[in-house]
Amino acid sequence: MLIKIYPENPNPKAIEQVVQVLRKGGLIIYPTDTVYGLGCDITNQKAIEAIARLRHIKPEKANFSFICYDLSHISDYIKPIDNSTFRILKKALPGPFTFIFNASNNVPKLLSSNKKTVGIRVPDNNVAREIVKQLGNPILSTSIRDEDDIIEYSTDPELIHEKYEDLVDLVIDGGYGGNIASTVVDCTTGEFEIVREGKGDLEIYL
Repeated sequence: MLIKIYPENPNPKAIEQVVQVLRKGGLIIYPTDTVYGLGCDITNQKAIEAIARLRHIKPEKANFSFICYDLSHISDYIKPIDNSTFRILKKALPGPFTFIFNASNNVPKLLSSNKKTVGIRVPDNNVAREIVKQLGNPILSTSIRDEDDIIEYSTDPELIHEKYEDLVDLVIDGGYGGNIASTVVDCTTGEFEIVREGKGDLEIYL
């Protein structure tokens, strides 16, 4: 199923339709402020396993990130952070970053592993954030972009739908996506260490 939702003013009924799919354990492809993402409800173990199968990875080995609505959402899944880190996050988010933190005890239960870290995203995209807000908890996410090969199917929602329609329950057309992934920042030591340069420029917030 392909549905169109405009990021400028997401239709609440369409968002509710997406949320219902997630609550039933469905997989969705949705727009972010970087590349299109593949996601599911983080509380649904079977859906997490389905995403891992689709990406040919074991859930406990996967570097999935959590899409959150805002900073208050984040605190449930990470160990406490200091005030200076919080201030920088507040400036940088929503934005094209994935921040890696030490995971709280809520995370291993979800991914059936002793995962010590978790990647957190608050994308600057109203569609993604409204889905999470209505769902009431983050969605587990991975990008659909191939690391080695940026091709059109990962930016054009209709081509994405063509490729994935038998593999996921719903594709959201939120307009053309980007082909530059988020900047990944490791915050596990209290410092900000860039792991992968992407769309976000952290320097302007430090």
